[in-house]
Amino acid sequence: MKKTVEERHFGPIWFLPGDNYGIYPNCHSVYIEGDGVLIDPASNRKRLMQLRDAPGVREVWLTHWHEDHFMHLDLFDDVPLRVSEPDAPPLTDMDIFLDAYGMEGEDDREYWRSTLQEQFHFRSRRPNRFLRGGEIIQLKTGAVEVMATPGHTPGHLSLFFRPQGIVLLGDYDLTKFGPWYGDRDSSIEETIGSVQRLRDVPARIRLASHEAGVFEEEPGALWDDYLAVIDNREKKVLDRLITPQTLEEIVGAWIIYGRPREPKAFFEFGERAHMKKHLEKLMNEGRVVQDDGTYALAR
Repeated sequence: MKKTVEERHFGPIWFLPGDNYGIYPNCHSVYIEGDGVLIDPASNRKRLMQLRDAPGVREVWLTHWHEDHFMHLDLFDDVPLRVSEPDAPPLTDMDIFLDAYGMEGEDDREYWRSTLQEQFHFRSRRPNRFLRGGEIIQLKTGAVEVMATPGHTPGHLSLFFRPQGIVLLGDYDLTKFGPWYGDRDSSIEETIGSVQRLRDVPARIRLASHEAGVFEEEPGALWDDYLAVIDNREKKVLDRLITPQTLEEIVGAWIIYGRPREPKAFFEFGERAHMKKHLEKLMNEGRVVQDDGTYALAR
């Protein structure tokens, strides 16, 4: 039995559930009634088409550049778009998009070119304006604080709707899978810092982009569990390096996804990208060394 989540209205802030519990490649959206602002247009396509027709969408905002957050942006080609400046370039060109993921293999890139066009309706877009961390946007429904929460992507944003006491966490979604920080310019350290910052926001309701999506009570231990996923991944990497390993051997352990999965161009890429991030962090800390393509614990 599939889990479901319902559309919820918190005054003018509407939570619009994505298909299949908002699990990737789906995503929840947020709509601001009265202002006509749609955030992350990747929930149910039919529902978004209804919103477009009435009460209408006057502006689209993106929390960041990932494909599962703009999947139905093509429905709003004529609507002004806002995103952070660091996250704007991937939206302008498909090859820049793939570069931002750090995707190097031509087979992977060809798979993603097709997938981005067919599944995610990728079209080159340039934002009309930027959203900037620290700015306060005055809407009819009240002030929105734009929070720079990098790590997941360089320009990932969270939004604090002050009058309603609601914070949109974006992809710091408190799921059991844990954080994604596998892009070329993602950062484990910044991810941790952003989650800790969001934990301190004095909100009464927290909205997230995937799975449960709505937290009407303080998430409590979920914050710690979410960050503990990073520590657990790191520990597994260190345990493997008791015996020196190549990157491919580490990737083959499937520390992130648990087992081989299809499509390979998605899951193996994600596994390798995260392992590279952990190895870079551990080498920067002097805990791991590399010699001729082999990684080992520092002595």
